[in-house]
Amino acid sequence: MATILDAVLPALVNLFTFHHLGMLLLGVVIGLIVGILPGLGGIAGLSLLLPFTFDMEASMALAMMIGMLAPLNTSDTLPAILMAIPGSAGGQTTVLDGFPMARRGEAARALSAAFTASMIGGVFGAFVLTFAVFGAKSIILSVGFGELMMITIFALTVVGTLTGKSALKGIAACAMGLLAGTIGGAPATGEFRMTFGTIYLGDGIPLVILGLGLFALPEVIDLLRHHITISETGQLGKGWMHGLRDTIRHRWLVLRTSALGALIGMLPGLGSSAAEWITYGHVVQTSRDKSQFGKGDVRGVIGVEAANNAVTGGSLVPTLLFGIPGSGSMAILLGGFVLIGIQPGPAMVSSNLDITFTIIWSLAIANILGAGACFLLANPMARVTTVPYALIAPLMVAILFFGAFQATRSWNDLIALTVIGIIGVYMKRFGWPRPALLIGFVLSNGLESSVYRAMQVYGWSFLQRPGVIVIAALALLSVAAVFWGRRNMGAGTQEASTGADEVIAVRYDINTAPPAPSLMVRSPQILFTLILVGVVVMFLYRSFQLSELGGIFPLIAGFASLALLVPILGFQIFSTKERTVMTDHEQSDVVTRHSNLYFLMWFGGLLAGVALVGFSLAIAGFIFAFTTVLVGRPLWRNALLAGGLVAILAVMAHVLNLYYPAGLLQQLVNLPRWLG
Repeated sequence: MATILDAVLPALVNLFTFHHLGMLLLGVVIGLIVGILPGLGGIAGLSLLLPFTFDMEASMALAMMIGMLAPLNTSDTLPAILMAIPGSAGGQTTVLDGFPMARRGEAARALSAAFTASMIGGVFGAFVLTFAVFGAKSIILSVGFGELMMITIFALTVVGTLTGKSALKGIAACAMGLLAGTIGGAPATGEFRMTFGTIYLGDGIPLVILGLGLFALPEVIDLLRHHITISETGQLGKGWMHGLRDTIRHRWLVLRTSALGALIGMLPGLGSSAAEWITYGHVVQTSRDKSQFGKGDVRGVIGVEAANNAVTGGSLVPTLLFGIPGSGSMAILLGGFVLIGIQPGPAMVSSNLDITFTIIWSLAIANILGAGACFLLANPMARVTTVPYALIAPLMVAILFFGAFQATRSWNDLIALTVIGIIGVYMKRFGWPRPALLIGFVLSNGLESSVYRAMQVYGWSFLQRPGVIVIAALALLSVAAVFWGRRNMGAGTQEASTGADEVIAVRYDINTAPPAPSLMVRSPQILFTLILVGVVVMFLYRSFQLSELGGIFPLIAGFASLALLVPILGFQIFSTKERTVMTDHEQSDVVTRHSNLYFLMWFGGLLAGVALVGFSLAIAGFIFAFTTVLVGRPLWRNALLAGGLVAILAVMAHVLNLYYPAGLLQQLVNLPRWLG
């Protein structure tokens, strides 16, 4: 008890300092903006935020990251309800009942109910995290290196089997993430692996670059392909008090779904998307009157919004106490903790208990601030949704390139972002779960180190420890259960995604799926899988040239990846039973004017422009050209957008002492620093 009190007092003092509350509020504002703008989401938002935390004091950086993360699943409700476009993967189910309510003039009621339920769910998740810290302390402190290693492996199996439409692809993505995480110096020997002789890859792929490339760029392209404008109207109507009364009337539903969301959040790899779909099914099944679900039932909005906000507190349990990210966003947050000197794990409930309490209470306060801000800013934020997305997208791309360059301030940051962005686009296109790869990447170094430590401390006898045996059995059972369950779903059904990627559910009629695509139609995804196989083979070839201790882990990850990729490739080539369930966006591809390749060529042109004239001038030209071609006149508006962003870049260069990538022009002409 004395230890807990010793931690509580410093946490309270730190929590209510002006600097901590100020940075927490700043993070909340950033989270609100990231949530409402389709195409970003928690992973991309945190990836953009990390470069600015490098030189911050740890407590201030921590406050800003927690503040940004907390309101994401609250603010993404606005685009989901107003225009049937979830601001992030966690807002997909809100569309089912929220958008029909908005269409019949009840947008304010739906938003009010959603914001209130979100606030309650977020605070509930913080309470869950509090009790988990107390209840799990004795268990965590008794966990050894072998158990930590097996917990990580168990987390990877959960991530692999439950993210995406295909369990096999999920596990393969995890294995490839582990393999990508071996790039750079080996923890045991210091050997450089897969750096291709470059200094840039000596420390591995920057986490910021990986997060932005895998998630932000693909989402921007996807929205550009399918939306000329985000919304036709930003009017919310009346009914704010009605929505509040709805939440109070269904208070037991709110508490029940919050508990369910927190529980799902504790399971690594699921996240808010899985919580929403599972919770929505639970709400429908436990309701007497099911007639209005999918047509505008406020219970559908309340239940899923409470659940997806409680997920954050639940996801922080494995992230903080075991160092295992509970979702893709938590994977970035875990990297952020390490960057500011906080090492998640058993120490969070012993020597760093004050930091843990600060995180918990910051999460609760941020949820309250976020919900309150959404009430106050709903109308002006809703008006942003009336802007054509093609006007917003180039600004977002500029922010993404800017954020990527801040990772190491090297030209290679932009090249890496483009390459990983291309991979992310086609992973999304062909149904490969990107969160699985990201979490595998984040866990790679920790897993490799835990393997070495377990071997040094216990030798092979660690496999005989009861905890290791139990966790290994759970991992095998979880994989077997998922494959067995999906096998028995029937020949006419599709695997429903329960992860944060490519969710297919209530809206799509699987009984009317089109016939199996021909080999010619499937050839692009076959080519993509062949490229993945080739990359893994190259990793294996280079790993054989390393020492035994430096090469053992990449060899294991490489052979595991290859063993999973080959059956996937064979299935893609020879299967005649595979059917394709088309999402709303895929169905609209028939009338979509541009392909993924078209927009990738735009980004390639931006990269070439930076090489020629530097970052600021290339961004200005890109914004002007993009908006002129995709949106049209007036030209003065397009020029104003381009010039405005260059002015912002100039101010940031002066205030923050930033440097931007220089091009050939800067080598020939002496230009101001803010022009590269």
